[in-house]
Amino acid sequence: MSLYRRLKRGFTLIELMIVVAIVGILAVLAIYGVRKYLANAKTAEARNSLGQMAKDAATAFERESMDPTVLNVGSSAAFARQLCASSTNSVPTNQSFIRGSKYQSGVAEWNVGGGSTPATGFPCLKFSMDQPQYYMYSYLGQANGSSGNSFVATANGDLNGDGTLSTFSITGAVNSAFALNVAPNMSEIQPEE
Repeated sequence: MSLYRRLKRGFTLIELMIVVAIVGILAVLAIYGVRKYLANAKTAEARNSLGQMAKDAATAFERESMDPTVLNVGSSAAFARQLCASSTNSVPTNQSFIRGSKYQSGVAEWNVGGGSTPATGFPCLKFSMDQPQYYMYSYLGQANGSSGNSFVATANGDLNGDGTLSTFSITGAVNSAFALNVAPNMSEIQPEE
């Protein structure tokens, strides 16, 4: 067979089928990778927000929260550490607002309970979001510094809109030395749901 004939000869059907199969496999892997990347980018909102809420809870615990009364001469006041009390609402208030979509919260939603003493929930934490969010946030805490008291900050989401919620949460507890310990890691249940 001459060199000219060999160069002019085309690809066989099997060679073409192998190339198509390889391209198909690479396309499937690329689609999977992009979906995984997008889901991870969306769940970063919950991780970052809960991390900030945990820091805010620790800061609020260390704030002086004594009565604003004048001390008598020669008297003293003990430290008055306390956790922020539970938020009276989640933001948004219903999971249907975050089902497969983003929700734009308003300032008033984050300020519910801010006028009470001690402040409760998000106003006590000084936490709010002004950008659209994929998750519904809640905060449960006990408003005193007693040993054994704790807080839980939670983010629930439904990224794919199927009604199954993903749950992220972080906890903290007051130890016997009256210091607040925050969990080193978050709990994640079905994070990409």
